[in-house]
Amino acid sequence: MSRFLIVLLVIIPFVAQLIALPLVNHMHPVIMGFPLFHFWLLIWMILTPLCTWGIYRIQKQQGGIQ
Repeated sequence: MSRFLIVLLVIIPFVAQLIALPLVNHMHPVIMGFPLFHFWLLIWMILTPLCTWGIYRIQKQQGGIQ
């Protein structure tokens, strides 16, 4: 189960930033003063380290990191 979660936490930012990016490449709507494209990138600049931290916590819990 944890191996699946690690793979998922690696794939989610990749898909969101590279594959889904053409789908959000629009000027409208404007969210908090940012076009959708820039807001999308900003959100994933915050969420990607959180996914990495999640991977770290899973591996530490398994005893893989000292």
